[in-house]
Amino acid sequence: MARLNLGVLVSGRGSNLRALLDAAAAPDYPARVAVVISDTPGAGALDHAAVFDVPAVVIPRADHADRAGFEAAITDALEGHGVGLVCLAGFMRLVSADFCRHWGDRLINIHPSLLPAFRGLDTHVRALAAGVRIAGATVHVVRPAMDDGLILAQGAVPVADDDTPESLAARVLAVEHRLYPRVVAWIAEGRVRIEDERVRVDGAAPGACVGSGDSAGLLAPDGSFVV
Repeated sequence: MARLNLGVLVSGRGSNLRALLDAAAAPDYPARVAVVISDTPGAGALDHAAVFDVPAVVIPRADHADRAGFEAAITDALEGHGVGLVCLAGFMRLVSADFCRHWGDRLINIHPSLLPAFRGLDTHVRALAAGVRIAGATVHVVRPAMDDGLILAQGAVPVADDDTPESLAARVLAVEHRLYPRVVAWIAEGRVRIEDERVRVDGAAPGACVGSGDSAGLLAPDGSFVV
């Protein structure tokens, strides 16, 4: 079966890009990173693309008169590489309603909170200030509003009494690195269906990803729990 071509949009260090690249290096993984697009020259994510010999394109926002032109350039690059699924991975720009309409449900993002809680920035600072006992990450379909859209899967970690924003961020990031490739694989395998604005994952038990104990775990589509 042909592998699904991914286009990954980045702005920074690209640790979630690296997780996708590592997963795609396995011959049985159902997707491949076809192109990496950065709006930031010199972003660390570009180094990951180079290591894996993946084409990388830099499209600075400042090179375009308006957002429409900027996003048109991104879409041209994505379509030029035959991309079937666009993955935002630390892409620090809101995309427009037109961009969302163009890509539809083929545009996904990962966010370091259990959405709809703590949209936007400083999620771990805000989570600790709110006194939550469970934190985590969410992969969702992108809609025009910030960190909005249908939830595809979530991964959770417990919050410790002595957590700092940095320690909590590190544990949540580890969840992100496992969660994103798993969800992308589900999509590439054709397991994800969206019906009446609800997400169904064929073969997955209710609650696509859960965590317990001191570390996170993922519930696989076959119902097995992976620690």
